[in-house]
Amino acid sequence: MICQSARNQHIQASEHPTVKALRRIIHIDMDCFYAAVEIRERPELADQPVAVGGSSGRGVLTTCNYPARQFGLRSAMPVFKAKQLCPQVILLPVRFELYRAVSTQIREIFARYTKLIEPLSLDEAYLDVSHLKQRGAEIARSIRDDIRRETGLTASAGIAPNKLVAKIASDWNKPDGQLVVPPSKVEAFMRDLPVKKIWGVGPKSAARMAAGGIATCGDLQALDRTQLARQFGSFGLELFHLCRGIDERPVEPHRTRKSLSNERTFSQNLTDLESCHDALATQFAELMADLRAQAPDRQIAKLFVKLKFADFRRTTAETGATQPDLNIFHALLAEAWGRSGRDVRLLGLGLRFAEHNERAEQLELALDAVITTESSG
Repeated sequence: MICQSARNQHIQASEHPTVKALRRIIHIDMDCFYAAVEIRERPELADQPVAVGGSSGRGVLTTCNYPARQFGLRSAMPVFKAKQLCPQVILLPVRFELYRAVSTQIREIFARYTKLIEPLSLDEAYLDVSHLKQRGAEIARSIRDDIRRETGLTASAGIAPNKLVAKIASDWNKPDGQLVVPPSKVEAFMRDLPVKKIWGVGPKSAARMAAGGIATCGDLQALDRTQLARQFGSFGLELFHLCRGIDERPVEPHRTRKSLSNERTFSQNLTDLESCHDALATQFAELMADLRAQAPDRQIAKLFVKLKFADFRRTTAETGATQPDLNIFHALLAEAWGRSGRDVRLLGLGLRFAEHNERAEQLELALDAVITTESSG
């Protein structure tokens, strides 16, 4: 365990490593966070299947605990299907304010070790600990111990020389575990990794790759940039680096916020527009909680919805607006989905803030949709 005085000394040390190869990144991921917080509040539910999400028949699950997952339940699953698979599931409503309070407590723990913290959501974050003397595994274990002792919750961690590998590693020994991938082991770690472990490759994409004889990152490494681009469009160029564990992105704790958003990549693609609408309603509630906590006074200029389809094509629909409105988000979703009609593997929604000197002008924007389409094909 690292004592408080040692932590303070480490934080005063150089916060920005000068050599990229010497980065040590920890990805902390809370275990089934929303469900775990609810069970902490009601310990008698600990051994029962518990899910958090919409209570209506058209609602979807936000998360569920491990007993529920044994029945095949998963995030973004429609409530009616979850009840079919597990009639005894205990379905609890979403309480974002409670989860945010716990998330704030966890981030305060992170701050004892490093100022280089990049939150990804309420339940996960990257930490750059390159400037600390202790080994990454020791730091991660100490952080996880602090979280358990002070919140009653468990977390998993991945420790690696970059964000990509750290995030993959944090999922390796879940729940309540961690994995270290040192620089010398990245190549071997990635070579045998199933392609579905790469960010951006879902079950259907993995199946399509398997049909073409691609099962592991090593199989992808055998293809050059031209072949990858031919098969997967611009995402193929990303795959060239991802399959090798190459990621130069720094941990960015102090980015100037120009927008606020959330997005979710589904373990199983959403197959129709109705399912997308259900998922959007849940993410909208989370977005509003984030707005109240992080940027309550910022002037809003635009709302947007982002989709990534099963064929890796991406599209974004946005419109000028000064207030977040669920109905507008639903309209943008319908517009974006109608461009393809394919299964959806990622859904994001958010708002863009007005620049300070543009606020007066932005207030007069009409709600005529401005459509931006990206294609990776």
